Amino acid sequence: MYPRKSLTLAITAGLMFGIGACSMQEKSQTKKEGHTVKDDRAAVSEHDEGRQDALSGRDRINAMQIESPPAPPAPPAPPPLISGVDAKFAAPAATTSKIAREAVAIGTIAAPPVNQAQAGDINRENYADHDDNAVMRVAEQPVSTFSIDVDTGSYTNVRRMLNDGQLPPRDAVRAEEFINYFDYAYAPPVDRKTPFAVHTEVAPTPWNARHQLMLVGIKGYEIAASEIPAANIVFLIDSSGSMGSPDKIGLLKQSFMAMVPRLREQDRISIVVYAGSAGLVLPPTSGAEHETILAAFDRLSAGGSTNGAAGIELAYQQAKRAYIEGGVNRVILATDGDFNVGTVDMEALKTLVAEQRRSGVSLTTLGFGQGNYNDELSEQLADIGNGNHAYIDTLNEGHKVLVEEMSSTLFTIAKDVKIQVEFNPAVVAEYRLIGYENRMLATEDFNNDAVDAGEIGAGHDVTAIYEVVLAGSGAESVDPLRYGANATIKHSGDELAFVKLRYKQPDADTSTLIERPIKLSEMAKEASPRLQFAAAVAAFADRLRGGEHLGQFDLAQIAKLANAARNDDRFGYQREFVDLVNRAQALSGEAQAIAVVSE
Repeated sequence: MYPRKSLTLAITAGLMFGIGACSMQEKSQTKKEGHTVKDDRAAVSEHDEGRQDALSGRDRINAMQIESPPAPPAPPAPPPLISGVDAKFAAPAATTSKIAREAVAIGTIAAPPVNQAQAGDINRENYADHDDNAVMRVAEQPVSTFSIDVDTGSYTNVRRMLNDGQLPPRDAVRAEEFINYFDYAYAPPVDRKTPFAVHTEVAPTPWNARHQLMLVGIKGYEIAASEIPAANIVFLIDSSGSMGSPDKIGLLKQSFMAMVPRLREQDRISIVVYAGSAGLVLPPTSGAEHETILAAFDRLSAGGSTNGAAGIELAYQQAKRAYIEGGVNRVILATDGDFNVGTVDMEALKTLVAEQRRSGVSLTTLGFGQGNYNDELSEQLADIGNGNHAYIDTLNEGHKVLVEEMSSTLFTIAKDVKIQVEFNPAVVAEYRLIGYENRMLATEDFNNDAVDAGEIGAGHDVTAIYEVVLAGSGAESVDPLRYGANATIKHSGDELAFVKLRYKQPDADTSTLIERPIKLSEMAKEASPRLQFAAAVAAFADRLRGGEHLGQFDLAQIAKLANAARNDDRFGYQREFVDLVNRAQALSGEAQAIAVVSE
């Protein structure tokens, strides 16, 4: 019911063998310094454009899926990252995902590491500071306005950390990206005149029975891959020395090569690399030239320092060179975000991305690797570039983003999508939006078509959750005003809130309005499995950030809630989520969390 479009069973079995190349990563010792975690990663090989491979392109894909490189020599035993955790994290099999357990059992991938790092490693990963949204008193601030966000990079990046035996830095956790990683099986719109359908639900909060959760979900219409307009795609690949490890350039190549068989004759593909300088590896080429494209990817290697700004400029030049009127024109930037050459003017870089967005070329960013991953910059560039940001931690995730979700990754069905919720002060005393801290807008921005907002791709869904306190419930956390207008407010029917959405068609400059009330009569005594699972995901993000809003609702209860709500979990994403809660429980030292039910 909830997992996003994923691998077919046959492809999943084949890709398990390829994951081995990505699972034998160097592990990094984590040290929190403000909001930044530092790491020093050495450069490796030189870029070798002349290497030839005797295998055909399709044979290379097959070999990629069934062969794993030999394991590297074991690093010297390091001290534990978190003292007192290792014994607890020598976990039972139930704390490992089904796919990983089966792969380990047949010897195709290495067992997950247990909280280890190479001696001398220093992390320098970068995450933007952000505080949780505050509890708002409706009598003072009845309107909440924000841009949608379809990014999922925070969830998969944190998944990587937990699977590596590390608790994430607080600012690496963005609740909306956890929630939106999962598909909640919303019904799509009945026709394409309206690009998405709106769904709402209200039910008691699992961690506080006197509070309510109000879910607002939107579902975009779906199209088959064959219906995507002709696509002009420029792959902009960081080939600097910091990308030299298997979880970076190696995983990047495998992920992109898996996408190639889906490319069509009408598509145009270019490949630009950047290290100390930028270079054109593949000029605009027909998507039907699979062998040529595969060979270009296969030649990639890493070496040198990083000059990302020069690479982006060259990528946009190629995008303009092959621009398809009425088609998809997109740069896909794959990097660890380590922009480290000279003085890089980030504001000028953001301005360039914004200008190119207005000219019709969007930007998607894909994050790879660990140790020097620049999450903050990768997310910001995608937001400015009318694209999405994903983090690729496994070949399975690469296939999910670039193959199974190719339509939603490439094809935008609505842009500048904004949500505004007005709460009825006669019914609601307080509210708190979970997540979206860096997507908040001013109230007046909702009707201002000049204000940029997020995009939604074909088949994408977006979920927002408010925690609300009803008036007169006795659960208010903020004292009412002594001299306020709220005493004179009259009851407005049975409306709890009024939801408005604005969006633009991809080629339009004027927005369209959708609106609907949420009535008290819609409030359920018990949440649906959909809302229960979404609540568990939101609670997990909150707990990883310190659990300020959860009271005594701990990881064991989160795991129990999620496990009970699992439904139609054919590809194991919900099951894997419960596994991650168990891993976090083991690392944090909380009481025993629930083991995943065997199937």
